[in-house]
Amino acid sequence: VQLQASGGGLVQPGGSLRLSCEASGVTFNYYTIGWFRQAPGKGREWVSYITSIGSVAYEDSVKGRFTISRDNAKNTVYLQMNGLKPEDTALYYCATEIDVLRPFESHEYHYWGQGTLVTVSS
Repeated sequence: VQLQASGGGLVQPGGSLRLSCEASGVTFNYYTIGWFRQAPGKGREWVSYITSIGSVAYEDSVKGRFTISRDNAKNTVYLQMNGLKPEDTALYYCATEIDVLRPFESHEYHYWGQGTLVTVSS
């Protein structure tokens, strides 16, 4: 299983980015995808997830600003990030696993992408 995260970059406060996470080596539509982030000097935190049946959830600080979606035909999950704030600056990782009981917990995921850097700064 391989995950390739992309789409990070430098954006001004209030701007938008769309992260992508492309999976290979799995029957993608059976898997939950989670997005996590790690800011400099901080621990990894959960951001959002989407299950195999399309159920979604968001961490409170990104609700109403971030939207997760999946395209099973392309084996890809997207994280649309609008209204970005400096505190969203972090390395963003996608992860995947099947049969996840607590998809907001990083230890539930076995497969991780390499991370894509998001920097929000003026």
